[in-house]
Amino acid sequence: MARVGHLIRRKQREIERIARILRCLFDPSRVQAPEPGQIKRIILIGPYARRSWYEDSRTLEFSDYEFWVVVNHPMLADEHCWRRALATIDRELGNRCAVDVEIYSKSDIRTAKAERDTFILDRIEAGITLYRASRDAPLPEYSLRERQP
Repeated sequence: MARVGHLIRRKQREIERIARILRCLFDPSRVQAPEPGQIKRIILIGPYARRSWYEDSRTLEFSDYEFWVVVNHPMLADEHCWRRALATIDRELGNRCAVDVEIYSKSDIRTAKAERDTFILDRIEAGITLYRASRDAPLPEYSLRERQP
């Protein structure tokens, strides 16, 4: 992943894996939103985006991964849509890294811009966009099938 080329390869693979799990296991059918569910963006924020991450093998302290996901409708921020993805991330990567995922809707971002909410806007600006629906290709069909139960 060229977007996180400043990180060591293991960290790049973990970030790529987490983003892929979020995309594959997002389940918009869990809520009845008035429009088809779609992830608009996945953004890496925090120390891994700011290039200030740390990992101390002696004390086993390390930076958390922080992901912000922007969806197209507020109802899709419901935890039911993300339960499988978060459980899979915890199962596959939980003992190697801590992962924090925050879900925002496009309307949350629009409101933050209108209200000049620097907490949200600064993090989005400083973050690294790992996936953007308008720019990136969808996952191959076989990737989606392999994740289904």
